[in-house]
Amino acid sequence: MGATERLSDPDPGSRALRRLALLVLGLVAFAIGFIVGVLPAIAATGPSVAVDLGSDGERWSTGIQLVILFTLLSFAPAMLIGLSAFVRIAIVLSFVRQAVGTQQMPPNQVILALSLFLTFFVMMPTFREINQAAVEPYLEETIAPTEALQRAFSPLRAFMLRQTREKDLALFIGINGGERPASAADVPADVVVPAFLISELKSAFQISFMVYIPFLVLDMVVAAILTSMGMITLPPVLISLPFKLMIFVLVDGWNLLVSALVKSFH
Repeated sequence: MGATERLSDPDPGSRALRRLALLVLGLVAFAIGFIVGVLPAIAATGPSVAVDLGSDGERWSTGIQLVILFTLLSFAPAMLIGLSAFVRIAIVLSFVRQAVGTQQMPPNQVILALSLFLTFFVMMPTFREINQAAVEPYLEETIAPTEALQRAFSPLRAFMLRQTREKDLALFIGINGGERPASAADVPADVVVPAFLISELKSAFQISFMVYIPFLVLDMVVAAILTSMGMITLPPVLISLPFKLMIFVLVDGWNLLVSALVKSFH
Protein backbone atom coordinates (compact mmCIF):
# COMPACT_ATOMS: atom_id res chain seq x y z
CA MET A 1 0.00 0.00 0.00
CA GLY A 2 2.81 2.42 0.89
CA ALA A 3 4.70 1.48 -2.29
CA THR A 4 1.59 2.09 -4.41
CA GLU A 5 1.07 5.58 -2.87
CA ARG A 6 4.73 6.52 -3.51
CA LEU A 7 4.39 5.41 -7.18
CA SER A 8 1.14 7.33 -7.72
CA ASP A 9 2.36 10.61 -6.16
CA PRO A 10 4.05 12.84 -8.69
CA ASP A 11 7.59 13.97 -8.11
CA PRO A 12 7.91 17.51 -6.59
CA GLY A 13 10.34 18.50 -9.36
CA SER A 14 7.86 17.39 -12.02
CA ARG A 15 5.07 19.45 -10.42
CA ALA A 16 7.26 22.60 -10.44
CA LEU A 17 8.19 21.99 -14.07
CA ARG A 18 4.51 21.61 -15.09
CA ARG A 19 3.59 24.81 -13.25
CA LEU A 20 6.39 26.69 -15.04
CA ALA A 21 5.23 25.35 -18.40
CA LEU A 22 1.62 26.40 -17.71
CA LEU A 23 2.81 29.88 -16.70
CA VAL A 24 4.82 30.29 -19.91
CA LEU A 25 1.90 29.10 -22.03
CA GLY A 26 -0.40 31.56 -20.24
CA LEU A 27 1.97 34.47 -20.91
CA VAL A 28 2.29 33.49 -24.59
CA ALA A 29 -1.50 33.28 -24.94
CA PHE A 30 -1.92 36.67 -23.28
CA ALA A 31 0.65 38.24 -25.62
CA ILE A 32 -1.01 36.75 -28.69
CA GLY A 33 -4.41 37.96 -27.55
CA PHE A 34 -3.05 41.45 -26.90
CA ILE A 35 -1.43 41.66 -30.34
CA VAL A 36 -4.44 40.31 -32.19
CA GLY A 37 -7.22 42.01 -30.26
CA VAL A 38 -5.94 45.15 -28.59
CA LEU A 39 -3.31 46.60 -30.93
CA PRO A 40 -5.63 46.93 -33.97
CA ALA A 41 -8.12 48.84 -31.82
CA ILE A 42 -5.38 51.19 -30.59
CA ALA A 43 -4.14 51.70 -34.15
CA ALA A 44 -7.67 52.46 -35.34
CA THR A 45 -8.47 54.99 -32.63
CA GLY A 46 -4.98 56.42 -31.88
CA PRO A 47 -3.23 59.36 -33.55
CA SER A 48 -1.88 58.86 -37.06
CA VAL A 49 1.48 60.02 -38.47
CA ALA A 50 1.57 61.77 -41.83
CA VAL A 51 4.22 63.65 -43.78
CA ASP A 52 3.11 66.89 -45.35
CA LEU A 53 5.30 68.06 -48.22
CA GLY A 54 3.42 71.33 -48.67
CA SER A 55 0.37 72.09 -50.68
CA ASP A 56 1.48 75.12 -52.65
CA GLY A 57 4.80 73.70 -53.83
CA GLU A 58 6.78 76.67 -52.49
CA ARG A 59 6.68 76.23 -48.71
CA TRP A 60 7.96 73.10 -47.07
CA SER A 61 6.37 71.51 -44.04
CA THR A 62 7.96 71.79 -40.61
CA GLY A 63 9.15 68.18 -40.66
CA ILE A 64 10.97 68.60 -43.96
CA GLN A 65 12.54 71.84 -42.74
CA LEU A 66 13.80 70.09 -39.60
CA VAL A 67 15.32 67.27 -41.65
CA ILE A 68 17.11 69.80 -43.87
CA LEU A 69 18.26 71.78 -40.82
CA PHE A 70 19.76 68.74 -39.08
CA THR A 71 21.42 67.68 -42.34
CA LEU A 72 23.00 71.11 -42.72
CA LEU A 73 24.15 71.05 -39.10
CA SER A 74 26.11 67.86 -39.79
CA PHE A 75 27.99 69.75 -42.51
CA ALA A 76 28.40 72.89 -40.41
CA PRO A 77 32.11 72.30 -39.51
CA ALA A 78 33.05 71.72 -43.16
CA MET A 79 31.04 74.76 -44.24
CA LEU A 80 32.66 76.91 -41.57
CA ILE A 81 36.14 75.84 -42.68
CA GLY A 82 35.58 75.86 -46.43
CA LEU A 83 33.42 78.96 -46.86
CA SER A 84 34.99 81.43 -44.43
CA ALA A 85 38.25 82.99 -43.26
CA PHE A 86 38.94 80.19 -40.77
CA VAL A 87 41.59 78.40 -42.85
CA ARG A 88 43.94 81.37 -43.19
CA ILE A 89 43.60 82.46 -39.57
CA ALA A 90 44.10 78.99 -38.07
CA ILE A 91 47.17 78.21 -40.20
CA VAL A 92 48.89 81.54 -39.43
CA LEU A 93 48.27 81.22 -35.68
CA SER A 94 49.63 77.66 -35.70
CA PHE A 95 52.79 78.78 -37.53
CA VAL A 96 53.29 81.63 -35.06
CA ARG A 97 53.19 79.22 -32.15
CA GLN A 98 55.71 76.99 -33.90
CA ALA A 99 57.97 79.93 -34.75
CA VAL A 100 58.04 81.14 -31.15
CA GLY A 101 58.95 77.60 -30.10
CA THR A 102 56.47 77.22 -27.25
CA GLN A 103 55.24 73.87 -28.66
CA GLN A 104 51.83 73.57 -26.95
CA MET A 105 51.45 77.12 -25.67
CA PRO A 106 48.92 78.51 -26.39
CA PRO A 107 47.02 75.20 -26.37
CA ASN A 108 45.12 73.97 -29.40
CA GLN A 109 41.80 74.90 -27.77
CA VAL A 110 42.93 78.51 -27.40
CA ILE A 111 44.20 78.67 -31.00
CA LEU A 112 40.93 77.26 -32.33
CA ALA A 113 38.80 79.54 -30.14
CA LEU A 114 40.73 82.64 -31.25
CA SER A 115 40.51 81.52 -34.89
CA LEU A 116 36.77 80.97 -34.55
CA PHE A 117 36.02 84.37 -33.03
CA LEU A 118 38.28 86.16 -35.51
CA THR A 119 36.44 84.34 -38.29
CA PHE A 120 33.10 85.59 -36.99
CA PHE A 121 34.53 89.11 -36.77
CA VAL A 122 35.80 89.03 -40.36
CA MET A 123 32.65 87.37 -41.74
CA MET A 124 30.14 89.53 -39.86
CA PRO A 125 29.45 91.91 -42.80
CA THR A 126 28.80 88.89 -45.03
CA PHE A 127 26.54 87.34 -42.40
CA ARG A 128 24.56 90.57 -42.17
CA GLU A 129 24.03 90.55 -45.94
CA ILE A 130 22.86 86.92 -45.79
CA ASN A 131 20.45 87.77 -42.97
CA GLN A 132 18.96 90.74 -44.82
CA ALA A 133 18.79 89.12 -48.25
CA ALA A 134 17.77 85.55 -47.40
CA VAL A 135 17.00 84.75 -43.76
CA GLU A 136 14.56 87.54 -42.92
CA PRO A 137 12.52 87.26 -46.18
CA TYR A 138 12.31 83.50 -45.73
CA LEU A 139 11.13 83.80 -42.12
CA GLU A 140 8.52 86.29 -43.29
CA GLU A 141 7.42 83.70 -45.89
CA THR A 142 7.92 86.05 -48.82
CA ILE A 143 10.39 83.85 -50.75
CA ALA A 144 10.69 80.13 -51.44
CA PRO A 145 13.39 77.95 -49.81
CA THR A 146 15.32 77.48 -53.07
CA GLU A 147 15.40 81.23 -53.66
CA ALA A 148 16.53 81.77 -50.07
CA LEU A 149 19.46 79.39 -50.61
CA GLN A 150 20.45 81.19 -53.78
CA ARG A 151 20.31 84.57 -52.08
CA ALA A 152 22.29 83.26 -49.11
CA PHE A 153 25.10 81.95 -51.31
CA SER A 154 25.50 85.19 -53.29
CA PRO A 155 27.26 87.15 -50.46
CA LEU A 156 29.44 84.13 -49.74
CA ARG A 157 30.38 83.89 -53.42
CA ALA A 158 31.28 87.57 -53.46
CA PHE A 159 33.48 87.18 -50.36
CA MET A 160 35.27 84.12 -51.70
CA LEU A 161 35.86 85.65 -55.12
CA ARG A 162 37.50 88.70 -53.51
CA GLN A 163 40.03 86.40 -51.84
CA THR A 164 40.53 84.01 -54.79
CA ARG A 165 43.20 84.39 -57.45
CA GLU A 166 42.21 84.29 -61.10
CA LYS A 167 44.80 81.59 -61.71
CA ASP A 168 43.08 79.26 -59.26
CA LEU A 169 39.66 79.98 -60.77
CA ALA A 170 41.00 79.30 -64.26
CA LEU A 171 42.47 76.01 -63.01
CA PHE A 172 39.16 74.59 -61.79
CA ILE A 173 37.17 76.02 -64.68
CA GLY A 174 39.55 74.24 -67.06
CA ILE A 175 39.34 70.99 -65.08
CA ASN A 176 35.56 71.27 -65.01
CA GLY A 177 35.49 71.69 -68.78
CA GLY A 178 32.99 74.53 -68.72
CA GLU A 179 32.96 77.85 -70.49
CA ARG A 180 34.40 80.99 -68.99
CA PRO A 181 31.70 82.71 -66.86
CA ALA A 182 30.51 86.07 -68.13
CA SER A 183 30.30 87.55 -64.61
CA ALA A 184 31.04 86.68 -60.99
CA ALA A 185 27.42 85.63 -60.43
CA ASP A 186 27.80 82.95 -63.10
CA VAL A 187 30.72 81.18 -61.38
CA PRO A 188 29.37 77.86 -60.04
CA ALA A 189 29.86 76.83 -56.43
CA ASP A 190 31.85 73.70 -57.32
CA VAL A 191 34.49 76.01 -58.86
CA VAL A 192 34.46 78.83 -56.31
CA VAL A 193 34.93 76.73 -53.16
CA PRO A 194 38.06 74.69 -54.10
CA ALA A 195 39.65 77.71 -55.81
CA PHE A 196 39.02 79.77 -52.68
CA LEU A 197 40.54 77.08 -50.46
CA ILE A 198 43.83 76.76 -52.36
CA SER A 199 44.08 80.56 -52.55
CA GLU A 200 43.60 80.72 -48.80
CA LEU A 201 46.33 78.12 -48.29
CA LYS A 202 48.78 80.16 -50.37
CA SER A 203 47.91 83.39 -48.57
CA ALA A 204 48.26 81.68 -45.18
CA PHE A 205 51.70 80.29 -46.05
CA GLN A 206 52.86 83.67 -47.37
CA ILE A 207 51.84 85.45 -44.15
CA SER A 208 53.34 82.66 -42.04
CA PHE A 209 56.65 82.94 -43.91
CA MET A 210 56.86 86.66 -43.20
CA VAL A 211 56.09 86.06 -39.52
CA TYR A 212 58.51 83.12 -39.23
CA ILE A 213 61.59 84.95 -40.58
CA PRO A 214 62.36 87.19 -37.54
CA PHE A 215 62.17 84.24 -35.13
CA LEU A 216 64.34 82.14 -37.43
CA VAL A 217 66.98 84.89 -37.58
CA LEU A 218 67.02 85.10 -33.79
CA ASP A 219 67.50 81.31 -33.55
CA MET A 220 70.42 81.50 -36.01
CA VAL A 221 72.07 84.33 -34.05
CA VAL A 222 71.78 82.43 -30.78
CA ALA A 223 73.09 79.24 -32.43
CA ALA A 224 76.11 81.13 -33.85
CA ILE A 225 76.90 82.65 -30.44
CA LEU A 226 76.67 79.28 -28.69
CA THR A 227 78.89 77.65 -31.34
CA SER A 228 81.52 80.38 -30.98
CA MET A 229 81.50 79.85 -27.22
CA GLY A 230 81.97 76.10 -27.65
CA MET A 231 78.53 75.19 -26.26
CA ILE A 232 77.69 72.82 -29.07
CA THR A 233 75.64 70.40 -26.99
CA LEU A 234 73.36 73.14 -25.61
CA PRO A 235 70.14 73.43 -27.72
CA PRO A 236 69.86 76.96 -29.19
CA VAL A 237 66.06 76.87 -28.84
CA LEU A 238 66.40 76.60 -25.08
CA ILE A 239 68.32 79.89 -24.97
CA SER A 240 66.43 81.75 -27.70
CA LEU A 241 62.95 81.00 -26.33
CA PRO A 242 63.01 83.62 -23.52
CA PHE A 243 64.37 86.25 -25.94
CA LYS A 244 61.68 85.47 -28.54
CA LEU A 245 58.95 85.71 -25.92
CA MET A 246 60.37 88.99 -24.62
CA ILE A 247 60.61 90.53 -28.09
CA PHE A 248 57.13 89.27 -29.06
CA VAL A 249 55.64 90.85 -25.94
CA LEU A 250 57.57 94.13 -26.26
CA VAL A 251 56.44 94.75 -29.84
CA ASP A 252 52.85 93.77 -28.91
CA GLY A 253 52.96 90.83 -31.27
CA TRP A 254 49.40 89.63 -30.86
CA ASN A 255 48.03 93.06 -31.69
CA LEU A 256 50.17 93.34 -34.82
CA LEU A 257 49.43 89.79 -35.90
CA VAL A 258 45.65 90.03 -35.50
CA SER A 259 45.63 93.45 -37.18
CA ALA A 260 47.55 92.10 -40.18
CA LEU A 261 45.29 89.05 -40.41
CA VAL A 262 42.05 91.02 -40.33
CA LYS A 263 43.32 93.66 -42.78
CA SER A 264 44.42 90.96 -45.21
CA PHE A 265 40.75 90.21 -45.96
CA HIS A 266 39.94 93.81 -46.97
